[in-house]
Amino acid sequence: MKILVLNCGSSSVKYKLIDSADKQVLAEGGVEKIGLPDSFLKFKRPDGSKEIITVDMPTAKEAVENVLKILTDPKEGVIKSYEEIDAVGHRVVHGMEWFNKSVLITPEVIEKVKECYPVAPLHNPANVTGIEAVSEILPKVPQVAVFDTAFHQSMPAKAYMYALPYEAYEKYGVRRYGFHGTSHRYVSRRACEFLGLPYEKQRIITCHIGNGASITAIADGKSVDTSMGLTPTEGLMMGTRVGDVDPGALVYLMEQEGLDAAGMGKLINKRSGVAGVTEISSDMRDIEAAVEAGNERAKMALDMYEYRILKYIGAYTAVLGGVDVIVFTGGVGENQLGTRERICKQLAFMGVTFNAEANKVRGEEIEISGPDSKVHVVVIPTDEEMMIAQDTAAIVNA
Repeated sequence: MKILVLNCGSSSVKYKLIDSADKQVLAEGGVEKIGLPDSFLKFKRPDGSKEIITVDMPTAKEAVENVLKILTDPKEGVIKSYEEIDAVGHRVVHGMEWFNKSVLITPEVIEKVKECYPVAPLHNPANVTGIEAVSEILPKVPQVAVFDTAFHQSMPAKAYMYALPYEAYEKYGVRRYGFHGTSHRYVSRRACEFLGLPYEKQRIITCHIGNGASITAIADGKSVDTSMGLTPTEGLMMGTRVGDVDPGALVYLMEQEGLDAAGMGKLINKRSGVAGVTEISSDMRDIEAAVEAGNERAKMALDMYEYRILKYIGAYTAVLGGVDVIVFTGGVGENQLGTRERICKQLAFMGVTFNAEANKVRGEEIEISGPDSKVHVVVIPTDEEMMIAQDTAAIVNA
């Protein structure tokens, strides 16, 4: 079964065409700067070479059309016609309490996704735009929604409830939902396959750390707690997001700076995190380079970033009553050797030993804990698209 996986953002569309039978990626690429004069499509050829084509794409519909055109292009394409696409799987960011698993997209599902707009104003509208574009271009092709929040719906109330007036939950659904669920689900399961361990019998902490970052505690295959909350702003320090902060500090800043809700939203989502502290960049590669050059603010930001990861690992070890497997994934988790080393060495108190030679690998599956370690520490590159394709195939086949 050939599954087209789409991740539609407000100004971009990422895609992969996957054969679900043998898990082969047939094509991949993306569209960027939708609605701008310099919009373009980029794609990777089977030989690994890349191509960029400048195309006018005023809306997501044209973006999806151009993705389909390149997939069926006589020279660059990998399929002969749209009829070879059996289903389309969409990443949908927020499903609130309505969705605890992936679902076949119906008009009723779309309406519920739209009801989530207030808590995911940047993501869900773009996700729906992608769904509607596919419906118009490929009206007979089944579509499946795979929710970032679904995996975390197994959390108990003590983990997801906030200590706010209860009516905030009853009236507006204010609670912790968590995100990156598809990634946490994929890497936790894949880590156990890699290590030869039974997934449903492990205590696992998955660290999806990159520009956006979250950590999840998984017991017996189910999420029991996660660091992100009602929105992706809570939890770890991120590229531009503030993470955990005293809410009183936000009220104080609103008063001092005369900020309205939109201004505060911009501050905590776009102006904070690593970029806000360093005033250099949101990219950890740039921060590491600045640290090497002796920039003290960059060193402080890196220390803050890693310290919060360490705190969550410690907290979730307590929540799980111990830990069997720790997983690093995401852009930083898969590639920043120094961050992995510094965190692992501070976990020696729980019996973690570190294999410095194994840690020299970037972007590959590897165990970086020593043979005598009481906890397996592994690097597992995330593959949310593969997880979306597998869910889509299973639902359509059913």
